[in-house]
Amino acid sequence: MISWTARSRKSHAHRRPRRGRPPRPPEEAEARQRLIRAGLIHLTEKGYTATGLDEILREARVPKGSFYHYFDGKPAFGAALIEAYHQYFAARLDRFLTDDPCPPRPHRRLHRRRRRGMARHGFRRGCLVGNLGQEMGALPEDFRARLSAVLQDWQARTATCLRAAQTTGAPSQDPDQLAAFFWIGWEGAVLRAKLDRSAAPLHTFAQGFLALLTP
Repeated sequence: MISWTARSRKSHAHRRPRRGRPPRPPEEAEARQRLIRAGLIHLTEKGYTATGLDEILREARVPKGSFYHYFDGKPAFGAALIEAYHQYFAARLDRFLTDDPCPPRPHRRLHRRRRRGMARHGFRRGCLVGNLGQEMGALPEDFRARLSAVLQDWQARTATCLRAAQTTGAPSQDPDQLAAFFWIGWEGAVLRAKLDRSAAPLHTFAQGFLALLTP
């Protein structure tokens, strides 16, 4: 396993796009995105401490000497993964909760999509934020605030949806408390599904939460 000590490298020159064709993403941006994608795959499956640099580089097809050109070290890489996962899931939440804010329809679709996603990967991959929260004792302390902020943002988006739905008469519970209940229970259900390699915990939580949204 390669050491995560920080190094520095000189920037690579960008290739000029061919005339008449749309410009390609810069080579460095492509490599950085491959590292992010590879990191998300391995950390959602194995976690932060159990994942080595060799695995990330092989998955991303990035030379060994190039990692520290994009990231100062493993903590910086982990922080970038948290932000990337945050934005990815926030966009998914907005798509499901904003397009149809009348519960329980969007929540049911969100649960269904998550079950299918975990099943597709044999329930090996969980939630990056939940996984890192389980490892917090071995992680950089500043990760605590980052992870908490992500959950607070997702929770606020969920509460906004539930608050808008109150104009239809459902749900009658306090939206902020209901959103907090959702994310506390959801992260636990994802962890249990990964542990049991089964969709049953997700289904159990979904049934209970959706019952709260039924007028």
